[in-house]
Amino acid sequence: MFYRAEDGHGLPHNPFNALITPRPIGWISTRDANGADNLAPYSFFNAVAYAPPQVMFASTSAKPDRDDTKDSVANIRATGVFCVNIVCYALRDAMNTTSGPWPREQSEFDLTNLARIQCDTIDCARVAAAPAALECKLTQVVQLPGAANFTVFGEVTGIHIDDTILKDGMVDVASYAPLSRMGYMDYAVIRDVFTLKRPQ
Repeated sequence: MFYRAEDGHGLPHNPFNALITPRPIGWISTRDANGADNLAPYSFFNAVAYAPPQVMFASTSAKPDRDDTKDSVANIRATGVFCVNIVCYALRDAMNTTSGPWPREQSEFDLTNLARIQCDTIDCARVAAAPAALECKLTQVVQLPGAANFTVFGEVTGIHIDDTILKDGMVDVASYAPLSRMGYMDYAVIRDVFTLKRPQ
């Protein structure tokens, strides 16, 4: 089939994000200006540069109590920092719970009973049980076409890695089974890894 995006797909569910898979999940923790912690997953997330290390995530909807965006973007606008927590298979249910449309005063850390740790380079909490976390300072928020589409870019200022996932000095991805987002309500887990050497 072929369809023009402006005309719609005519299918029972939108196929767009089912085609762009798997997508890593950025489990974004933020703190508002009053010190309240927030935690929410975003599957429009990725690394964008090595030196300095930088990441991005996109928020594509708004909450009634946040005007044009969601809690994460609003908090980052106010404080200039955020932390990306890596989601492993063991944390799948907690991650899913934090995706709910909770009121801004509800901390998802409390809702899920997730232990939190203070970040080292920024004023923000991180998920204690996450296999890795990236502390970030905001570089820019870019408004995209569409009412509530914002992309947040951040420079990574600190990186936490659980020692148990390091094997021979390298991150063993299969050991913690990172979760990835597919389309619709589907997820995948990474357990099988293979290597391809680049041509010289």
